[in-house]
Amino acid sequence: MLPTRLALLLAVWFVLPPHSEAAGKADPAPLKIGIVGLDNYQALAFTQLFHDPKAAGDLKGFRVVAAFAGGSKDIEESVQSLPKWVPEMKKLGVKVVDSIDKVVAESDAILIMSLDGREHLKQLKAVAKAGKPVYIGRPLAASLADVVEIFDVAKANKIPLFSCSQHRFSPGFLGMRNHPEVGKVLGCSVYGGCPTEPNHPDFFWHAVHSIETLYTIMGAGCESVTRASTPETELVTGVWKDGKIGTYRGIRKGAIKYRAMVFGDKGISPSGDYGYDVPKDWVAPHGEYMGYKGVAIEIAKFFRTKRPPVNSEETIELFTFMEAAHQSKAKAGVPVKLADVLAKARMDVAKKNGKKP
Repeated sequence: MLPTRLALLLAVWFVLPPHSEAAGKADPAPLKIGIVGLDNYQALAFTQLFHDPKAAGDLKGFRVVAAFAGGSKDIEESVQSLPKWVPEMKKLGVKVVDSIDKVVAESDAILIMSLDGREHLKQLKAVAKAGKPVYIGRPLAASLADVVEIFDVAKANKIPLFSCSQHRFSPGFLGMRNHPEVGKVLGCSVYGGCPTEPNHPDFFWHAVHSIETLYTIMGAGCESVTRASTPETELVTGVWKDGKIGTYRGIRKGAIKYRAMVFGDKGISPSGDYGYDVPKDWVAPHGEYMGYKGVAIEIAKFFRTKRPPVNSEETIELFTFMEAAHQSKAKAGVPVKLADVLAKARMDVAKKNGKKP
């Protein structure tokens, strides 16, 4: 019979082998996310997705650890939303702190989610020196000059940065650029709701979602824009450098859906609808996630790789498209060249910062 001490050691070895595969595969520490701005529902939706105990694949391994509530007293949606979303974030275990600096100190990556695009440049400057990857929610800014400067600040501080509407990664739109029934895209007509907010240029506030859809399907390369406008409807036509034409119809009265009609060298096909044509596992029991899971996956991949899924040039162009549309309306619908609009914005940024244009 083996001595009692040896028998116990052998028993422990067989139950818990010292070099077992299970022992060597503990989950790594989660990547810590900080949020600036809790008046945007997407801040809550992203946190729910990252904290889901069933999260798998790209969404696994993240934790929102700290958030700065922020808020804007002159934006009605912000005033109404903060009292709803702050308690919900606390229920998810997120520490709500009293400064952006504290968010940055506790985080590996930052989500700037404030509803107020006027605040985003200032908020980015507050986090940029830490060198951590940043995603900025829509609206990216409240002026084209701020859009340009935001990317200038990111470049100067060598921080990975991207921003996009959740519509870009909605399944109903994402597959249309290479759809088998469409082939090579020759044109696209997008339509959707067009509510406005008095502190933001009219298209920057909400129409940006549909303009992002237009760029998702058409790609960059628009040269000029014209706009027809009534109190109930907007119609913007963009001409691309290769001859393609893309249009946006903004709806303020009547039925509203978010969809596109895509014209190609093989056929013509409607896209899916935003928020409805999503896989079943993208939708929570009460429908909370809608189309947010697609962009959440891209944010997760971006935070790990630090490679933006949407380049700065295309994002700047789509905001230039909208600003050109604003100027076309002001000039009674004449065509406005994007190159001229962007050159003016870059000049304004240079003058603001005391540099030569």
